[in-house]
Amino acid sequence: MARRLRCYDCGNAYDCKDRTRCSCGEPLWFDVDAAGFEWPNEPRSAGMWRYRDVLPVRNGDGPVPGPTPLVRADRLDEYAGCRLSLKHEGVNPTGSFKDRGTAVGVAAAVDAGDEWIGTVSHGNMALSTSAYAAAAGLDCAVFVPADTPPERLKLIARHDPCIFRVDGDYGQLYADTLDLDTEVTFVNSDTPLRVAGQKTIAYEILERTAPSAPDAIALPVSSGGHASAVWKALRELETAGLIDSIPRLYFVQAAACDPVATAYREERKDVTPVTADETIAVSIANGDPPSGTRALAAARSTGGAVVSVPDGETRAAMERLASAVGISVEPSSAVALAGVRVLSRRGEVDAADEVVTVLTGSGYKERYGADADARRIDIDALGDELADTVDP
Repeated sequence: MARRLRCYDCGNAYDCKDRTRCSCGEPLWFDVDAAGFEWPNEPRSAGMWRYRDVLPVRNGDGPVPGPTPLVRADRLDEYAGCRLSLKHEGVNPTGSFKDRGTAVGVAAAVDAGDEWIGTVSHGNMALSTSAYAAAAGLDCAVFVPADTPPERLKLIARHDPCIFRVDGDYGQLYADTLDLDTEVTFVNSDTPLRVAGQKTIAYEILERTAPSAPDAIALPVSSGGHASAVWKALRELETAGLIDSIPRLYFVQAAACDPVATAYREERKDVTPVTADETIAVSIANGDPPSGTRALAAARSTGGAVVSVPDGETRAAMERLASAVGISVEPSSAVALAGVRVLSRRGEVDAADEVVTVLTGSGYKERYGADADARRIDIDALGDELADTVDP
């Protein structure tokens, strides 16, 4: 069981389980020796806990994240410019990939005898953390920006956490909560426990495609924690000898808030903060990503890239996913498909490439979408109206 923490950049290691960052300033992750790891024989009903041998906790109570579907979306091949598959994380218990990191964080808190768990989020992570805390009998503290929409607060409040609406800088709020001298265990977006759980997305993808691997994996990037998790999994699976080559990692941001993509375009080593403009992809609008530089390193080390897309292309991708393959996603998920289209137009992805796009969250919690084209008819005219529609 992995308990030691290590810096991906300088290699420093730590035995302190509560530490989140290296002395060099970069984020830490759990140091896993995956040399003897093999694909488990355990039933898929065990979900992400099938990979407990490479996790810092053995198991967890409550809802089980994964396995989520890997859908071959051939009807979107021409649109995407490649052979597209979709990893649909919206079917997890609270509707997003965040459940994986939350499950590990809550299990660790229970193991340690903690009574409180907390997070900083204005969306999926807040909902996930409060739900899993309720299932484990833990108290939960959720810190959200003061301008979080009321409909999101209502979703989070269903699980009865203590919700704090905070005025001030969101990036500072993230850092300040981790520095608090408190009994609350914070599992924020790129902390080692959350990254450990979220890496199981890539484990599931590679197990399904084994013995081959996709040419590329595309996903949205915000804090950089999810991107780091997928990179960590690929490194571990390469060490285990279960993949012969590492897929290229492509990360996508909204053009209105794209600090990682900006650093990539400008060929800088480090990601620096930007001022975010308004975007429909609000869940990934992080102007100062705490693991941004680590995500940038992941893209470059795998031969991938970081791109950004305008809201118009994100909306188009949302609509195409819903109408062509029947999957409703939130805007922050749809940016990944929109980004694959950009990469295809640039020639970085070609029609023969096998590309897995991670759809991070369900769209059924969102208000976005086209107005419904619904006709009002009389019940006695059902047959005529349907006939006029089917065979005009």
